Amino acid sequence: MKNLLGIICILFVATSAIAEDEKVVPSEIKKVTVYSQGAQIYRTSTYTISKGVKEVVIEGISPRIDANSLQVKATGNVILLDSKYSIYYPKPSELTLEGLPLKIRNSIVKLEDSILQISYTIQDFTDEISVMNATKKILMNNGAIRGQGKVNDSIGLLKEAIEYYTVKMMEINKKLQSLNRKKDLENKELTKMRQRLTALKNHQTSENLNTPPTGPIHRITVTLKANDYAKGKLDISYLVSQAGWTPLYDLRSEVTSGKVNLNYKAQVYQNTGVDWDDVRLNISTNNPYQNKTKPTLHPWYVDYYIYNNNNRRTRGNGGYRDGLKRKAEAYGLNQPKSAAESVDSEILYEDAVLATDFVDVVDHIISAEFRIDLPYSIKSNNEKYMVLIKNVDLNADFKYYTVPKYDNSAYLVAELTKLDELQLVPAKANIFFDGSYLGETYLDPTTIDDTLQLSLGKDPNIIVKRTLLKKESKDKVIGTKKERTFAFSIEVKNLKSKSIDIIIQDQLPVTQNADIEIAALELSKGDLDERTGIIEWKYTIKPKGKKDIIIKYKVKHDKDQNVPVN
Repeated sequence: MKNLLGIICILFVATSAIAEDEKVVPSEIKKVTVYSQGAQIYRTSTYTISKGVKEVVIEGISPRIDANSLQVKATGNVILLDSKYSIYYPKPSELTLEGLPLKIRNSIVKLEDSILQISYTIQDFTDEISVMNATKKILMNNGAIRGQGKVNDSIGLLKEAIEYYTVKMMEINKKLQSLNRKKDLENKELTKMRQRLTALKNHQTSENLNTPPTGPIHRITVTLKANDYAKGKLDISYLVSQAGWTPLYDLRSEVTSGKVNLNYKAQVYQNTGVDWDDVRLNISTNNPYQNKTKPTLHPWYVDYYIYNNNNRRTRGNGGYRDGLKRKAEAYGLNQPKSAAESVDSEILYEDAVLATDFVDVVDHIISAEFRIDLPYSIKSNNEKYMVLIKNVDLNADFKYYTVPKYDNSAYLVAELTKLDELQLVPAKANIFFDGSYLGETYLDPTTIDDTLQLSLGKDPNIIVKRTLLKKESKDKVIGTKKERTFAFSIEVKNLKSKSIDIIIQDQLPVTQNADIEIAALELSKGDLDERTGIIEWKYTIKPKGKKDIIIKYKVKHDKDQNVPVN
């Protein structure tokens, strides 16, 4: 007896020691860095352990975790031995009646007895129905009923057989119908009892009492070694997928202020399976899922090739085969087994070398990170939450542009500079001017050199008109050549109560054909780009003032050719 008690005590101590070696501790998300794709989660937790090697378990981890990105730091007088991500499947607890109220337990016992009794009743009906069906089958298979034997020779015997069959079949069918109806009613009552029993046994769940979870638990296990009692803090970080952000801009401007207000926002979303409650956000332009390896160039071999009738490459000179062998040796590839190998084999061999040598990869990308001072709560529902990144006033130079050849309107344009200092990324932008919404544009900082021109729309108080001067536009033939002269006038009126700066653009035709001659006759002192033919005038027009421009040019070409220049 003493030995038995000793064994029980040893087992209890061993079980307690095993349970003590693994300890689940609470943790919370302190900070999240949201990338254009993915997010870096920063968790903190505190621990207390006794002497020895212990496992500290952090639960509530996102199932979208990238296990390779897991990093753990521990403070305190401990040695960090290991950290790993795993999925834990708890065993479902068996249902017992001990935790239920007495009234519920009594109801369950009565229901179980009733279910047992009604099961016996249903079985009695089933047995009786079976007997009736067997009797019905015997009656139907009787020789007298099927017209076999001497009964067919006597009308009296046949009449008696038919009357007997009719009476007995009616009795059997009525009995079967009654039994089946009673059995169906009992089965319905049995179903209700079983549903009621299930509801009573699930009383703990319906009352929202503490029950252990039955689904998978995503956890991080940290193994620590302590020479004595120790406590400290765990800092854990890891990358998760199904999260990110998209940029959005608001551009608000007023001519009187001479500035454009840029509102830089991030639309943050996540579907990681874990809510982010009151966390500090960092918005990063980095994408951790992009390749960070720089490209590498390999030697580029060329040689003379000719094509035979089968459209396949053959050697162009005596050095082709030797050069191919040297290439194969340089790359450590196996040589053909004999000189009798076909040319086709050599071609495939060379193509394999080229396919393995050239790799197209992306270089390392330098990113910007914006730290948000305000805490945010982002639910794991894939909805977009607006986060303000930056709000700045940009110096702007407001000018008017007009191209009357295509549009007799003047457009107000804000020229913005030094946008590269804001670390912008390509995205849509909403434009507001003088309190009114003008529409949507697209900002692509990767294509901006020094200045971004932001079109703010037409100004109806600036009148532009371009007219063909018919009297000065004429055609004439000189020998084998045809000379055509064109003349236009451009008139710009400022109906505003203040001066404006305006840039007017038009153009002359250009050609790369030496037989076509184009010459400018009058440009009203405009600046002509000889390469593109674009003419530009820059004016400051006073209130109620106007500017007149004359454009005149001639085109000379072969009279038999048609040159569209108007």
